[in-house]
Formats: sequence, C-alpha cells, structure tokens
Amino acid sequence: MSLGIGLQLYSVRNALAADPWGTLEKIAEIGFKRIEAANHKAKTDPGVGFGVEARQLRQRLDDLGLSMIGCHINPLELSILPRALDYQTTLGNTQFGCDIEFFPPNDLDYVKRRCDVFNQVGQLARERGMRFYYHNHFQEFQRIDGEFVYSHIIENTDPSLVYFEIDTYWMYRAGQDPVAWMEKLGERVVLLHQKDFPSETAQPLNLYDGVFSMTEKISMQEFEDRKDPLCFTEIGTGVLPIQEVIDAGAKLPNVLSIVLRARPHPTSRA
Repeated sequence: MSLGIGLQLYSVRNALAADPWGTLEKIAEIGFKRIEAANHKAKTDPGVGFGVEARQLRQRLDDLGLSMIGCHINPLELSILPRALDYQTTLGNTQFGCDIEFFPPNDLDYVKRRCDVFNQVGQLARERGMRFYYHNHFQEFQRIDGEFVYSHIIENTDPSLVYFEIDTYWMYRAGQDPVAWMEKLGERVVLLHQKDFPSETAQPLNLYDGVFSMTEKISMQEFEDRKDPLCFTEIGTGVLPIQEVIDAGAKLPNVLSIVLRARPHPTSRA
C-alpha cells in the first residue's frame, strides 16, 4: 500500500491566523492534498483554530483539492466536543485526536481515569461515524508499575474506540522504536507523524539520556522549557530512518497517510 503524504497545519499556524485563504492556496500549490488541523483553542473556537466558518472552509478546501484527514482538539473535554465534532463532520473529516497529554509520576489511577475519558470520547466519535486517536509525545514512556504509561493506555482503552496516531519523532526521542510499536498496535494505528532529528545537536536523541528523568513530573512547562527547537530539521536531512518508518506504515491496514511537520518555529510545541 502506498501512503499518502499530508501536512500538519500547526506547522503554518501563524500564517493561517494572518491569511487563512492565502496560506491554504500555497499549501495546495506545493502539492499537498491532505491536511491535519490542530485546534488548541477549542473552548472558544470549535473549528480548526483560526476562526473560519465550517461551510466556508469546506468549500474552499474542495476548490483547492484539499481534504481534512484529522484534527487535534485541545482541550480534550467532553463538554466542548459536540460542537467541535459538528464542525469536523461539516468539513468531511472522519477522525480527530488529542494533541498532548501529561501524566503524574506513579499515578496509575490517573492514567486509568484518563483512559476512561478516552473511551468516552471514542464512543462519542463512533456515534458520529468518526474515529478518535491518541497522539503521543515522549512522556508516555515513563514507567508505572514497571510498564510504560503508553502500554497502560493501550491496555485500558477499547480497541474499537481508541486508535493511535504514532508520532515517530517523539518515540525516537523517548528511546523507543516506533516500528516495533506499529507492529504491536497493528490496525489500531491510523496516522503517522514524521519529523527529523539533525546530526549535530546540543541534546541527545533520547531525552531520557540526561535531559529528563524516567521518574520526574513532566508538565507543559517542563516540556517547553527543555525542548530544544534546534533538535528538529527538515525531513530527510537528519538521522532518523524515514524510509523504514514509511515502509512499516505501508504494511498497516488502517494507515492511509503519514503527516509531515515542517521544521518548527522556535516557540512551537511540535
């Protein structure tokens, strides 16, 4: 199976805020056909984060030959999801996910409570003919009771309700092999995120090799403070085995797209 290539709109969020229509036209001109949105203002904006009415956006996407293949919604709260999902279904989008989650150290009860929420979100998605997916960073690879938080999420979510978008870059930065996780998750993987890591950086590839500890509390503040924006590079110019990831993704039955993140701006959470 050949994987389609998409663009994560968070890469161009500032341009979208300033000129949404012109930015989408440029994306289409470059040759992208598939896009994934990232709405981090879902409490006040039910859409894709830059204040555009759903039917107007759908028409513009259709005119440009662009299709919405996913959307990160933050905060992931049940109370705001119905209107956010109404917006996504108007766009013709059939899946959405969380953008980032943090878990207190050694608190398995918290992880399980959050998994209950993920299952509820997945049920809400299924009732609308949609899919919910979990998007990882590196902090899911701390351990609780000897198991990765990521493993606890897999084990405590319903496979028919909660799918996964594997961010391969962040798995590598946790000392993990995303290909092995793809093989483990199989049909639960619906999207891949790909970024690249430069050959020369001030940080090691594995963030648990001196930047973060496996046992400390990691919050958004710690994430932002210690994430080095120079540890990203254009895809194909760094050291990550991009082709290996693509080949592994192409073997999975539910993965139709690998979503690229352009080199992030220094203030980006990536």
